[in-house]
Amino acid sequence: MYYVYMITNWNNKVLYTGITNNLERRIYEHKNKLIKGFTSKYNINKLVYFDYTEDVNSAIMKEKQIKGWIRKKKDKLVESINPGWKDLSEKFKG
Repeated sequence: MYYVYMITNWNNKVLYTGITNNLERRIYEHKNKLIKGFTSKYNINKLVYFDYTEDVNSAIMKEKQIKGWIRKKKDKLVESINPGWKDLSEKFKG
């Protein structure tokens, strides 16, 4: 499975869109700042959206599509599955 996901910071001001083949591991890396860069710099670690597919090319295309959207459209996508902007990773084990 390949996941396209969006994470944000505590006040939902900064959004990051990414792709991974292991969502639980990748969110763990974001939360623990294991990879230096944009998400660790801006404290982005709250999973607010994800979708999945078995086709890596479809996932890459969706990630690029979302990254090209204006913020308002990204917000609507998040709110379509997560209107309260809750941290969806709280359901992960461990």
